[in-house]
Amino acid sequence: MRKLELHWQILIGMLLGIVFGFVMTYPEWGAGFVQDWINPFGTIFVKLLKLIAIPLILASLIKGISDLKDISKFRNIGLRTIVIYIATTVVAITIGLLLVNVLEPGSGISQDTITQLEQTYGADAGVTSKIEEATRQKERGPLQFLVDMVPDNAFQAVSDNGLMLQVIFFTIFLGISMLLVGEKDAKPLKDFFDSLNEVVLKMVDLIMLTAPVAVFALLANVVVTSGDPDLLLALLKYAGVVVLGLLLMIVFYSIVVASFSRYNPWTFLSRISPAQLLAFSTSSSAATLPVTMERVEEHIGVDKEVSSFVLPVGATINMDGTSLYQGVAAVFIMQVLWPEGLGLANQLTIILTALLASIGSAAVPGAGMVMLVIVLESIGFPPDLYPAALALIFAVDRPLDMCRTVVNVTGDATVSVLVAKSVGKLGKPKVKNWDDHLDEVK
Repeated sequence: MRKLELHWQILIGMLLGIVFGFVMTYPEWGAGFVQDWINPFGTIFVKLLKLIAIPLILASLIKGISDLKDISKFRNIGLRTIVIYIATTVVAITIGLLLVNVLEPGSGISQDTITQLEQTYGADAGVTSKIEEATRQKERGPLQFLVDMVPDNAFQAVSDNGLMLQVIFFTIFLGISMLLVGEKDAKPLKDFFDSLNEVVLKMVDLIMLTAPVAVFALLANVVVTSGDPDLLLALLKYAGVVVLGLLLMIVFYSIVVASFSRYNPWTFLSRISPAQLLAFSTSSSAATLPVTMERVEEHIGVDKEVSSFVLPVGATINMDGTSLYQGVAAVFIMQVLWPEGLGLANQLTIILTALLASIGSAAVPGAGMVMLVIVLESIGFPPDLYPAALALIFAVDRPLDMCRTVVNVTGDATVSVLVAKSVGKLGKPKVKNWDDHLDEVK
């Protein structure tokens, strides 16, 4: 009997989790039961993925750089990566702004709904913390993001998943230095990282065995902790515009992959689908990174020299889904609370600010709302309306965060294919299974 493909197993786990979550919303003890006895399995799964993210970046990126025979290739990979990431982000924001201006989701929100949302979410700790974090971000200097990229303690950097850019900087520095000392002196260190890379990838395979159960737990918890269903329905038009924009970005990626790499878009999407489904379940492109790297390298054929740089950088600076959401959310908020701010100049400012805010944004759940406050501040949105503005979208932020993370991860995979194709590093897939060497240790 043929074994069911991993993405189908994950999808079944997600659907069962959603159904189970809905069932558990009816008994009074249901939510507590899910949070106490079901959700921990999802939490453990996410922690395991985060556990191996930094070792995987270190081993994979150093292996990729140390395998280079011509260091100029790395420069080419880096430049093309940044240029393509910026281009796709501008496309995402533009799609979002076009949709929100044409469909005008803010026109259907009544004053009673606004008042109810303010009462429900206006004083929420999540809302106030996002405003405080955005204020701290705004006070940073214009080149602070460059300062933040350079660690002063390598061990501290690799001990914190939030310092991804510092880890990438240190790893690139170490890899280039290994090239410059010569092959003989670098060989012991290179052999160590080559071996570490293989071991960590095997850890990814083992962790993915539990993925269907984990996404069941994660989705069940999302459902039982969701907000007021009536408020969710009131914001359905806004959420629909965001989701439509995200779907259009998936179509855009498919067209680009088919046009420039001659890769069948259906095959491409099916092979990265486990990473997409995990991105949806975890709302974190950083937690999904190990799986994204494994799918892109082994199932699509992107060379490690490309994927080991493009994907970790993308998990940090490429936020296409989040940037599209910024555009839709900012204009939606203005349509409801500040219609006089709906001008061409402000919308062009939104494109620029959302692009800049996405660079270095933390690849963790909830970062999108912090970026949104920064975008609103850039267009002169009245500060006294911030609580109402965030309360307006807070009810549907978690499900939309799950959807836009899927686009973020898909964008990372797309750019890795484009860069690999442009530098001649897109080959045939070489799939490795968790039990390939099991007979040797039985």
